[in-house]
Amino acid sequence: MLIDSHCHLEYEGLVEDQEGVLDRARSAGIRGFLNISTRRSEWERVVATAARHPDVWASVGIHPHEADQHADLGEGALLEATRHPKVIGIGETGLDYYYDKSDRDVQQALFRTHIVVARETGLPVIIHTRDAEADTLRILEEEMEKGAFPALIHCFTASAEFGRNVLDLGLSISISGIVTFKNAKDLQDVVATIPEDRILVETDSPFLAPVPHRGKPCQPAYTADTARFVANLRGIPVEQLSEATTRNFFNLFTKAAA
Repeated sequence: MLIDSHCHLEYEGLVEDQEGVLDRARSAGIRGFLNISTRRSEWERVVATAARHPDVWASVGIHPHEADQHADLGEGALLEATRHPKVIGIGETGLDYYYDKSDRDVQQALFRTHIVVARETGLPVIIHTRDAEADTLRILEEEMEKGAFPALIHCFTASAEFGRNVLDLGLSISISGIVTFKNAKDLQDVVATIPEDRILVETDSPFLAPVPHRGKPCQPAYTADTARFVANLRGIPVEQLSEATTRNFFNLFTKAAA
């Protein structure tokens, strides 16, 4: 049993055959899917898909690329959206200084808004960070001092030092198909050392298809390929990795287990 802890079922490449995508994933042993939103206009669709399927859940949030278009989003809008029974996480949110599609100050302010709601609701904040390790860590440390909140670094590609720091703060780490890439040796070294009770797996589909599916739109079914690779890296049976990551998912996203 595996959970795809981060997929975009409303995105081009998946939404055209959403039912088929989910059925193929179930046939591959994927038993749950967290459907992630990146802008407010997606929230209704993301939640509706989750409402149609007992094994699909939803998140509500604003991706850092979309921050400029949501600069006035208040805590109230996020808080209201989290009341739906299938909304189990907040995000994805965070900082992206690689593309810099939104003003960095706006990204940071919106990131903090998501954290406030995570602290209030107890729902995990799902964090995207790229080329922004220092500011991401600074904000996490400052906000943790105000009161603890659950959080997950999704699609982890950061440094080993950043990984150690966020683990020390109590965060979990999710691994995508990037770990299977030939040029991902540093990431592979980090993944081999993540504590068993803090690691999750994801696809980030339709992006980042793992080996042997490179060049194709990624699908939730490919969670199984990433899980096999990660299990081999860690020197454990894939069944043990699957049990651990699934348990970690429900321990973090407690509303899904309710």
